[in-house]
Amino acid sequence: MKVKKVLVSQPKPATDKSPYFDIARKYGVEINFRPFIKVEGLTAKEFRQSKVNLNDYTAVIFTARTAIDHFFRLCEEMRVAVPDTMKYFCTTEAIALYLQKYTLYRKRKIFHAQTGKIADLLPFITRHNKEKFLYAVSDVNSSDAEVLDKAGVAYTKAVMYRTVSNDFAPDEPFDYDMLLFFSPQGIRSLLKNFPEFKQDEVCIGCFGATTAKAVHDAGLRLDLEAPSAKFPSMTAALDNFLKENT
Repeated sequence: MKVKKVLVSQPKPATDKSPYFDIARKYGVEINFRPFIKVEGLTAKEFRQSKVNLNDYTAVIFTARTAIDHFFRLCEEMRVAVPDTMKYFCTTEAIALYLQKYTLYRKRKIFHAQTGKIADLLPFITRHNKEKFLYAVSDVNSSDAEVLDKAGVAYTKAVMYRTVSNDFAPDEPFDYDMLLFFSPQGIRSLLKNFPEFKQDEVCIGCFGATTAKAVHDAGLRLDLEAPSAKFPSMTAALDNFLKENT
């Protein structure tokens, strides 16, 4: 099978330094970027239905910058004044630094792990166990909450945004030799947009075990899977795949 046109189901990189552009030039293939899913925030009216009172909490747990955006957006829309004493617990330093968009960065109120894993954030959370924790999440949240439950952390999970299908327009071309997915929601969006989709010679690649499972569960053939010991990134895996299929 020869691959000439690839769809990466992510937003286009902000700069031309992305390895995807190097790969396109190296193999003479066309690589397009088009997310199958998009994030939309809950309205203030929808959030109020959860009966979560934002004024009740003294600390917030963030695992994504998107969660930060929607937390502060909802606070503004609901006219909730976020106190200067609010503490923030983030799973990476990058997420913690993103808080500077909304609040003064003070180490005494912002804590972060290094690995992106909520388990590595636990020492900070348990050290401040008198706080009332709010965990800002999407409607498709991972099993991170199990870590908090097992540690006996008292918290409230608050869904503030959701992942929805980014529908294709009727006249939007869909003539790709290869599709790359990064979440199970992307696979569901593919089938929603193209219920009669026949894979045939179209190659499918994915990142992550849960996405791979979604591909198999949909009855599709998985041609490329990352990460692996040999290819830790999607671009490394794609480079190797195209070396053999262009």
